[in-house]
Amino acid sequence: MSNIQALTGDGSVANAMRQINPDVVAVYPITPQTEIAQEFASFVSDGLVDTELINVESEHSAMSACVGASASGARVMTATSANGLALMWEIVYIAASMRLPIVMPVVNRALSGPINIHCDHSDCMGARDSGWIQVHSENAQEAYDNTIQAVRIGEQEKVRLPVMVNLDGFILSHGMERVELLDDAEATKFIGELKTQYPLLDVDHPVTYGPLDLYDYYFEHKRQQVEAMENVLEVITSVGEEFGKLTGRKYGIMEKYKLDDAEVAAVALGSTNGTAQAAVDELREEGIRAGLLKLRVFRPFPVKEIVEALSNAKHVAIFDRSISFGGFGGPLFTEIRSAFLGNDKIPATANYIYGLGGRDINVEDIKTVYKNLTSGKSETVNYVNVRE
Repeated sequence: MSNIQALTGDGSVANAMRQINPDVVAVYPITPQTEIAQEFASFVSDGLVDTELINVESEHSAMSACVGASASGARVMTATSANGLALMWEIVYIAASMRLPIVMPVVNRALSGPINIHCDHSDCMGARDSGWIQVHSENAQEAYDNTIQAVRIGEQEKVRLPVMVNLDGFILSHGMERVELLDDAEATKFIGELKTQYPLLDVDHPVTYGPLDLYDYYFEHKRQQVEAMENVLEVITSVGEEFGKLTGRKYGIMEKYKLDDAEVAAVALGSTNGTAQAAVDELREEGIRAGLLKLRVFRPFPVKEIVEALSNAKHVAIFDRSISFGGFGGPLFTEIRSAFLGNDKIPATANYIYGLGGRDINVEDIKTVYKNLTSGKSETVNYVNVRE
């Protein structure tokens, strides 16, 4: 039985956290994530959850507290944005290396400087090689659904990795939408109980976390993280199918929109996909066979699935809401372009950097990208709506 509410993206995530009822949440406020922590804190003070809420002095301390709590055998969550994630950097890597299934909603925001509080993906992309699973949300409903599923994904025995649930700052975090929540009892049953592995508090079976690990074993431990990541896509698909049976909202690694017969296609992460779908619809009415690949999972990167989905297109625009200084295009572009190397069918690809610092992108902007692709007006790397 569902409960329909008008919620912001932050509110939908806070309600997911209420239903998850984690043992420990250590958090520090930062715009535009603050409302998640604020609303969840009200659930704690009202006695709606049993969570130990730890108010720390920085995001570095927040992730440090999460690592300690998770290693002790607790179910742990936090949330952050931009500079907060950057301040966690050292401990973010440690959380993944210790194989701790911490769930962290990241409300995507531009990194300073100059200071900017609006949306782009520079924060999560900066952490793309930290060993965390990364899932992206198109709207508030997906932010809620992804947060619920993230617990199951990270805690799978053959995964045991932390999960970032990304949602675009202000566009989703502060935009009010219709969100369908699970019944509390249904959510509790779906999430299940945490099965701890090697908890520090099990004094009868002592273990060590975070020892000095030099050239004798460090390499092997990194290889184990690789193997854990290789199990993730299967787990995400399985959990998404189970969630679909419960809610009618089935999730996978990606979502194809009018892509099967598309000659020109685009790939995007997050909220931009809603705008891009409207652009595809209008282009179809104009006789242009346009399609869209909405990528839900960025880490682990689904190489085979992306190549299969895009191989029939002649032209592909890859949208990046972040920039790689000194690199050859944005992070999503470089990954997709390299994924096609060695494939029999290689579409012409072009990168479109857009939306940095929250700059808007509309339907006409996206339609122009599609038309430039087919007319040969695109460079390899392009910038949308930037002053020359």
